[in-house]
Parts: sequence; C-alpha cells; structure tokens
Amino acid sequence: MMGPLLLAGALGYLLGSVPFGLLLVRLSGGGDIRAIGSGNIGATNVLRTGKKSIAAATLLLDALKGLVAVLLGGWLGQASGVAPLAASVAAVCVVLGHCFPLWLSFKGGKGVATGLGALVGLCWPVGLACALLWLGAARASRISSVGALTAFLAAPLLMAIVWLWSHDATPAPVVATLAVTLIVMLRHHANIKRLVAGVEPRVGQK
Repeated sequence: MMGPLLLAGALGYLLGSVPFGLLLVRLSGGGDIRAIGSGNIGATNVLRTGKKSIAAATLLLDALKGLVAVLLGGWLGQASGVAPLAASVAAVCVVLGHCFPLWLSFKGGKGVATGLGALVGLCWPVGLACALLWLGAARASRISSVGALTAFLAAPLLMAIVWLWSHDATPAPVVATLAVTLIVMLRHHANIKRLVAGVEPRVGQK
C-alpha cells in the first residue's frame, strides 16, 4: 500500500516543482521573473511583464500539472485499491512542489493555479466551482489574491458537501483539500496583511 502512495507523492512533487513561469519568461527573452514585481514565479507576476500570452500559458500549464499529478496518482493507486488516497497524496504534493521547488531553493509560487488543477482532478465539479469563484472574485475586486482566497476558503466546504452527498468511504479528498487550502493561505500571508492594510496591488499593477 505504501509503495503507490510514496510514488504518487514523489511524482506529484516533481511535477509541481517544474517552474513554468520562470522557464516561459526566460525563453521569451524576459529574463528572470524572480527579479520582476513580487519575484513570484506564478501567472500573476508573469502578467506584470506585460506578456499576457506568457501569463496565460503559465496559468494553463501550472493548472495542468496539478491535474496530471492527481490523475497519475489515482492511476498508480488503482491496482492496490487506494486510488482516492493516492490521488489525494499527489494533490497535496504537487502543490508543495510548486510552492517549494527543490531546485529554486524552495522558493516557488503560491499554489493557486496548481491547486485548482489538483481540485479538478480530485472532483471536477468542486474544481470548476472554485475556478469560477476565483475568476469572479478577482474580476469583481481587480485583486488576484482576493480571488484566490475566496476560492480556497470555499474549497474544503464544497469538497465536504460532495463527500457527504456521495457517501464515499474515504474522506481523503476532503483532508487533501484542507491541506491544499492551508498551504495556499500560508503562501498568501503577506497578501492578507496588505489586504487588511488596504494596500494590496490590483491586477496589472507593477
């Protein structure tokens, strides 16, 4: 049983730690994204370079690595009958990999797009609902972190409702969603402080 779980976690972390924002900006001639804006490797900071297409590609690829990690985790756990648990382990580890990549001295992104992709893999209705919440709140407030915090505060509740409704035997997806939410919240601690102070920058601001 432990073998598939360890492999799912390892693959999740490795997939999550691929820094698409850093690679795409560098390949497009934009230099090191870590020297721009907030220094973050995620899509929001990539947008500050003015390269909207690169920011969109970063967003998509970061979300896809979350989705792929969870699907791979579930597949690895099928033979041992632990598919939901393996998928849940992969979900947490792919977000950890994105936020704390080994080859970037554990200084990565904030886990939003990757976390949303992982949620889609765990339960697509919850993932889709959270993505819509993120887009709606970000658009209404013009503040990216407001969208992220809204989506991930709702995620555990939505996942718990689906779990209770489905009468599934394992609460692993709910626990994984709680863990992912905690990681994303911790990564947004500085944003939360700025929101409280009323100085959080809006989307597109340098």
